[in-house]
Amino acid sequence: MSTQVIAPIPGIFYRRPAPDKPPFVEEGDTVAVGQTIGVIEIMKQFTEVRSETSGVVSAFAVEDNGMVGPGDIIATID
Repeated sequence: MSTQVIAPIPGIFYRRPAPDKPPFVEEGDTVAVGQTIGVIEIMKQFTEVRSETSGVVSAFAVEDNGMVGPGDIIATID
């Protein structure tokens, strides 16, 4: 059963904690409940996006540095 990670706020989605750092997670990685998979930035405020379930990240629906709106799908976890 797949679970979708949903954007809680609008902003820019980043898969990395900083431009010179590796992504929080990649497609195919196993994640735990509460694990950070990215951050959303709006007006220099960063909100962590966390997995609400454990499983494997099967796909990201948003590119790194992509715009998201509240309710947009960010990733799918199987």
